[in-house]
Amino acid sequence: MNILQVAAFLSPAYGGGAIDVCYHLSKELAQRRHAVTIYASDYKLNWGDMQAVPGVRTRTFRTWGSLGRFYVTPGMLKGVGQEVCQFDVIHMHAYRSFQNTVIHYYAKKLGIPYVLQAHGSLHTVSENTKLKWVFDKAMGHRIVKDAAKVIAETPTEADQYKSMGISEDKIEIVPNGVDLSEFENLPQRGQFRKKYGLDDAQKVVLYLARIHKIKGPDLLAKAFAELSKDLGDAKLVIAGPDDGYLATLKELIRELKIEERVLITGLLNKNEKLQAYVDADVYVLPSVYETFPISVLEACACGIPVIVTDRCGIANIVDGQLGFVVPYDKDELANKILHMLADNKLRREFGEKGKLLVHEKFNWEKIAEQVENIYSSCTPSNHRA
Repeated sequence: MNILQVAAFLSPAYGGGAIDVCYHLSKELAQRRHAVTIYASDYKLNWGDMQAVPGVRTRTFRTWGSLGRFYVTPGMLKGVGQEVCQFDVIHMHAYRSFQNTVIHYYAKKLGIPYVLQAHGSLHTVSENTKLKWVFDKAMGHRIVKDAAKVIAETPTEADQYKSMGISEDKIEIVPNGVDLSEFENLPQRGQFRKKYGLDDAQKVVLYLARIHKIKGPDLLAKAFAELSKDLGDAKLVIAGPDDGYLATLKELIRELKIEERVLITGLLNKNEKLQAYVDADVYVLPSVYETFPISVLEACACGIPVIVTDRCGIANIVDGQLGFVVPYDKDELANKILHMLADNKLRREFGEKGKLLVHEKFNWEKIAEQVENIYSSCTPSNHRA
């Protein structure tokens, strides 16, 4: 098949799950002998961060401005019409984007079926609630309803589609995944600690995600301040790019008087991320809202136990198998972190189960096969590979 993938942007540092899925899915589909093209804006794109993938053509469009995470690329309006007709199927990543709006127009005009994967963006939690409402009323609901198929990452997200009037037969549940090849040769333990002056005996609590209110770093800081009273040598490592919340978080850390106990690294490259995972004793993602965080799978692939809130879409997978699930409460979170740090055997058991589960259920080869079948189900028989 000739497949078009559409993303708002491609910067792996700022894109989160949607960009990761678009990239790795495209890579795997190309290996399965499909022709794959990616359309995206050039927002914050550093080509040094992007790896060339054989069989995948990437076409970026200049970003003229943005409204929240709505990146405007006028070049798409006249620059893609003649090309879109050549594709057998289109896969739109995320939901509220200028890019999806443009491609939706051409897909409907030319009769090209498309699959929409919202990646947790159907909700109106967090910022720009009014703008999201306006987008949904103006065009968003049409983008969802006109899709040949929609992909949900969890049953909860499937219910969100249903609440928008999407019939169950149009909804497919496909999890996120990890590229297992990136975790075959993990860095030796101790490199991250040495670089940042952390003692080998120190307990390290790791947060590795965008620094954004919705990810819950403030809750983690408050919980860590509580557990620090009982565990004097623990270190909280906060890693990831600032997404508008870092200044607020730093002020909170100062108010909690835990500046000496917190390490803020900023953005980490791929190898540095692996070093951080390997040297952590527990990975914590205390999100206000989360659909299917790939960082949790990455931690598991490194053999690290995890703790998430019950607002995380994969809490049912984590609970008692890969780590702990807690309510969105600082005391509950502090207690579970203390429990995890105090039990070496339990951490090893969770870590081993996590590695096994990721290899069995969340590898891109299996996920790409699922998506390939979805494409085939919504394309004419003469377009099928």
